[in-house]
Amino acid sequence: MEENKSMLGTEPIGKLLFKLAVPTVVAQLINMLYNIVDRIYIGHMPGDGSLALTGVGVCMPIIMIVSAFGALISSGGAPRASIYMGKADNESAEKILGGCFTLQLIISAVLTTVLLVWNEDLLLMFGASKNTIGYATDYMNIYAVGTVFVQITLGMGAFVTAQGFAKVGMMTVIIGAVSNIILDPIFIFGCKMGVKGAALATILSQAVSCIWVLVFLFGKKTHLKLKRSNMKIDRKLVFPCVALGLSAFIMQSSESVISVCFNSSLLKYGGDIAVGAMTILTSVMQFAMLPMQGIAQGAQPISSYNYGAKNADRVKKTFKLLLTTCLIYSFAIWAIIMAFPATFAGIFTPDAALIEFTVKALRIYCSVLCIFGIQIACQMTFVSTGNAPCSIIVAIVRKFILLLPLIYLVPQLVSDKTMGVYLAEPVADVIAVTFTAILFAVQFKKSLKSL
Repeated sequence: MEENKSMLGTEPIGKLLFKLAVPTVVAQLINMLYNIVDRIYIGHMPGDGSLALTGVGVCMPIIMIVSAFGALISSGGAPRASIYMGKADNESAEKILGGCFTLQLIISAVLTTVLLVWNEDLLLMFGASKNTIGYATDYMNIYAVGTVFVQITLGMGAFVTAQGFAKVGMMTVIIGAVSNIILDPIFIFGCKMGVKGAALATILSQAVSCIWVLVFLFGKKTHLKLKRSNMKIDRKLVFPCVALGLSAFIMQSSESVISVCFNSSLLKYGGDIAVGAMTILTSVMQFAMLPMQGIAQGAQPISSYNYGAKNADRVKKTFKLLLTTCLIYSFAIWAIIMAFPATFAGIFTPDAALIEFTVKALRIYCSVLCIFGIQIACQMTFVSTGNAPCSIIVAIVRKFILLLPLIYLVPQLVSDKTMGVYLAEPVADVIAVTFTAILFAVQFKKSLKSL
């Protein structure tokens, strides 16, 4: 365990990033399957697969909110725990771990209650139509019960990776994803449960991952141990974690708000087929973004630990390598999507009309994905160095100040209003990446000087 801890401050950064990022990227790729395998199976259901896919797509904003609350705790708590490890203050790091665990249990109880009581009202508000509301409520009624498993798996899993146990973090995702892939066809087709079967497979798989994470954190191999004595919420330690995690929360929860705006606008201009295409677009975007986020998460323990240890040179080198790697990846995945959009669309549906519509929309929606490596690298480094204000600012600017109004503005400026809705995404991204890069150039220099 001591060797695992000290390597964050001594091992060559390139070798260390590879060691931490590869398992994390693999975990994110598998997590992508976790998130979209339901939609793949549902889209291929005989008869009403396309409508069922659209119905489950309407559930995505709510699922994003659930995930956002997991990120609120994990994205703030894990980096701060790493920073305290860099300061050789493991007692405070363990108190952060225990306090964050308790806070997640409280959040889970509240979310479960809200989803069980008001899920139909929320789904109608989020873009469900009379044709799709039945599928949406069938999925969400079951998914709501497993909220606690989602919260603990996402939240506590980050603390495993933050200690340098990237392979254990990878196994957390693999176990759940494999379970989901196996259970999905059994429940959807074998038991003829349809979308209910997809939801049941998801929460059972999350439960397996949850048990795996807790067994590790309560066990002997972990460096930071989950103890009952540390499960009180220490305001001085836990509240700063929440503040730091706000940027990730805003990024993910805003995806929910944005999805509602996208769905309502697309339903208005293009009908159910446009909303169905949006379900596919968000799935492809997950495919593109999750590995890049995995690379960034692999760099987080290195940056946070060395920032806590006041090693400015290693923090700077880690960022440069992270930026280079993210840009190479974002250009590569952008080129693949632009070259083979029909292949990606065909994964989710056999419907020829939906595929044809999605191909055009996908090329517009992902047109500037190539530069997004800058956004990810800068934002993760803000979080890794404990810069909560800047991480929150870049999240708010991209989603609320730019994308939200552009969803309604851009369609008024182009002849094809439906495609104008999709065009809002790349327009917002170009402006947001430029803003983030300028802000980071100024703030990162100040952070290094402070060390």
